[in-house]
Amino acid sequence: MSDVVISAGTARRRPRAGRLKGNATTGAVVALIMAALVGFWQVAAGHAWINGQLFGSPAGIYKAAEVGLTQGTLVTDTLTTLYETVLGLVFGSGLGIGLGLLLWFVPRVAGVTEGFAVVLNSIPKIALGPLIVIWFGSDMSSKVWLAGISTFAVAMISSCAAAREVDRDLLNLFLSFKAKPGMIFRKLIVPGALPWIFSTLRINIGFALIGAVVGEYIASQSGLGHEVFVAGSLFDLNTVWLGIIILTVMATLLTKIVQLAESQIISWKTKR
Repeated sequence: MSDVVISAGTARRRPRAGRLKGNATTGAVVALIMAALVGFWQVAAGHAWINGQLFGSPAGIYKAAEVGLTQGTLVTDTLTTLYETVLGLVFGSGLGIGLGLLLWFVPRVAGVTEGFAVVLNSIPKIALGPLIVIWFGSDMSSKVWLAGISTFAVAMISSCAAAREVDRDLLNLFLSFKAKPGMIFRKLIVPGALPWIFSTLRINIGFALIGAVVGEYIASQSGLGHEVFVAGSLFDLNTVWLGIIILTVMATLLTKIVQLAESQIISWKTKR
């Protein structure tokens, strides 16, 4: 009996070890490719194969980061954009997810409301930027509102779809036991929508970043969007690249945090 248990445990560990090894190999390959590209970029800029003023260079980006860290503006701008993005993501996605799920109780209203959300989602958020800045001012609140609006419609549409696509057999099972709507919502609708919710959050990280950066472009005295805008106006391509890199790292880290939360909350989800 003990041999069977040991064999079963070993069988479970082998796929996990294989996945970890595969992920490590993939990560190493990606890192090598990136290092090769950065090295070639620096060599090309150093030997004037490309215009370093026009395309920037890794050494120039490093110097721009050094200056930003020395002056303290890089950390301040990064934290400002991160705060606006996270707050807008939580505010917009939370409101959209909550409203989208609650519309399950009123299916006739859900269709109309979802239609309005589709219209809102089709509006380019950069066009709403000036209105938001005028309504809420040029301080941080307008960027949070713009990030929230950028994520609200997507979260609501996804949550409505998640509630509507619930397993009909399970729903009929609940109804056969005379379960009340509140219990069905708590025990079936919300748990069934969790994978959709986390997928929406991962998508909305990018939308929230876009909203915050667009707001900083329009009217701001701080933030990575403001720094990129000013640097672009001065043809300082190294600082522009630095801002892009930090925004990419920020989005990647936020995505990893959401994935980690998903793995902890949805313990029943099959891991591949």
